[in-house]
Amino acid sequence: MAAKPERPRVLKSSRTLHLRYDIPISKIAKFWDELQRGRITTTKCTKCGNITFPPAADCSQCRSSEINWIPLSGEAVLEAVTRIDIRPASFAQEEPYLVAIGRLKEGVNTLARLVGVRLEDAKVGMNLVLRPTRTAGRAVWYEFAPATGFKENNSS
Repeated sequence: MAAKPERPRVLKSSRTLHLRYDIPISKIAKFWDELQRGRITTTKCTKCGNITFPPAADCSQCRSSEINWIPLSGEAVLEAVTRIDIRPASFAQEEPYLVAIGRLKEGVNTLARLVGVRLEDAKVGMNLVLRPTRTAGRAVWYEFAPATGFKENNSS
């Protein structure tokens, strides 16, 4: 008779684990300041020209720390979208929501919440606008919304 495989032993805790991360943002604080003012900006490497959004203190391509700040148009095209039904604990009180990847006019893909459209109406290639917003807790953030005044872009 074959032996039953052993079950892994697991210790379950009923305590809540609270994690706190202190992330230094002094090199990209301008991004948050500009969002507060209703403007979306990001970083561009002065050595290789790489644009990064969200902004980064160092270039992800050439690792240079020589960056300039540039404004973004906010114009984007929808690349992908999904509905989040199983929400992380920090969003547990919210209704299911959409998250999109949009390709900004400046050539950068970014991930953000998509508002103002139902999943069945969100079509790859539709024009979006990336705009500053505030969370329910009044923190400044950014989101995608359907663009008005732009023709639908179906070129890939």
